[in-house]
Amino acid sequence: MQYQNQAAFSHQQDDKVGVLITNLGTPDAPDTPSLRRYLKQFLSDPRVVEVPRVLWWLILNGVILRIRPKRSAHAYQQVWTEDGSPLLLHTRAQAEKLERTLKEQWGNNLVVDYAMRYGNPSITSVVDRMLNEGVRKLLVLPLYPQYSASTTASTFDALAADFTQRRWMPELRFITSYMDNDAYLEAMTASIEEHWREHGRAEKLIFSYHGVPLRYLHNGDPYHCQCLKTTRLLAERLGLQTDQYLTTFQSRFGREPWLQPYTDETLKALPSQGVKSVQVVCPGFSADCLETIEEIGIENRGYFMDAGGERYEYIPALNDQPVHIDALSRIINQHLSGWEIPQTDIEARQQRFSACPHNRKA
Repeated sequence: MQYQNQAAFSHQQDDKVGVLITNLGTPDAPDTPSLRRYLKQFLSDPRVVEVPRVLWWLILNGVILRIRPKRSAHAYQQVWTEDGSPLLLHTRAQAEKLERTLKEQWGNNLVVDYAMRYGNPSITSVVDRMLNEGVRKLLVLPLYPQYSASTTASTFDALAADFTQRRWMPELRFITSYMDNDAYLEAMTASIEEHWREHGRAEKLIFSYHGVPLRYLHNGDPYHCQCLKTTRLLAERLGLQTDQYLTTFQSRFGREPWLQPYTDETLKALPSQGVKSVQVVCPGFSADCLETIEEIGIENRGYFMDAGGERYEYIPALNDQPVHIDALSRIINQHLSGWEIPQTDIEARQQRFSACPHNRKA
């Protein structure tokens, strides 16, 4: 096996601790070729689509990638900005603000960066950059509060696959979920309450989570249970009665049953049940993206209003709000516990350099 070499490696580097935040990913542009590349990578992941590989290859390449990229490109065009996709912009801003916050506590030998599971910047390219900067201990935080094999475990798969190609791998810590972490719950609660202060309350607060096939639950995936727990904990903090909120699941794909109730079908039905005003929040999304801005903010709003609804509001994701950066910093600090952040020590660095036989020969 040919291992990757660390081209920038030097014995005179300071050892550093790295924090890598990751999110799902984004196409490079809102056009059909970019969406085809992105969807092929995404939908080829066996964690995402648990179907026999040969059968799925035929369906994916023979049907889906011929039809869906054009439709998805149109949807992305509705949310794209001059600087790129919203998910990319928010994740970059989160990483930049986290680095400033954490460096105030730990110093310059702590490095924060971000990567996408699918698309760019890739996990491999960012890990490569971090190791070349001297990162010898790496904490990875996938920005999925609720664990699912199709998101969190897939991120670990990509990281592990990358490490099999490296000669020198760092000490690793990996955060699998944080849906019941007090810092996260406080940030979500504060964001919802701030929206209420500005806009007032609606008749129903809908907690909408990304869906997965129902059989994933039956096969042991804890995602459904963690979503319900998140809703319960947030409802308790918000002082909501059981008739004031609902938990639903969005973004289903294909014909098989997914987690229910479905967000779109729920919104279509509520007006006929006498509910004329709703607010929707998506606690599973750490940053706004296509699924929140276009699907929840535009498409599902249309379903509700066309069915007779009178007031519909989407409460934005936490994005890079100060309460979110504070929450993520607290979560990261909890998981950095026991790891000493190295301080720059020129004398120790020179001694390490001179002790290496290779350098003595040089």
